[in-house]
Amino acid sequence: MHYLLMYDVSAEYLQRRGEYRAEHLKYAWAAVERGELLLAGALAEPVDGAILLFEADSADVPEAFAASDPYVRAGLVTHWRVRAWTTVVGEHASSPVR
Repeated sequence: MHYLLMYDVSAEYLQRRGEYRAEHLKYAWAAVERGELLLAGALAEPVDGAILLFEADSADVPEAFAASDPYVRAGLVTHWRVRAWTTVVGEHASSPVR
């Protein structure tokens, strides 16, 4: 199953993220290596959030990721939420429909 982890970021996100970016990226790449995180990145113009795509058996995986993310712990993320995403089209769809 796919899950979207959606972040809302603080107004100071761009100014403050440099201090935590290396730790955040190391943390995210470790989730990639475990096969949990598929894609992640900030929204652009305006940079007011980020979306992370997970593949997991339950929402526990992206929720645990968010709880320990250096950006969340540092207050750069002001709010986060996890939504199940029923993917039906594409090579990596979790519930393909033709």
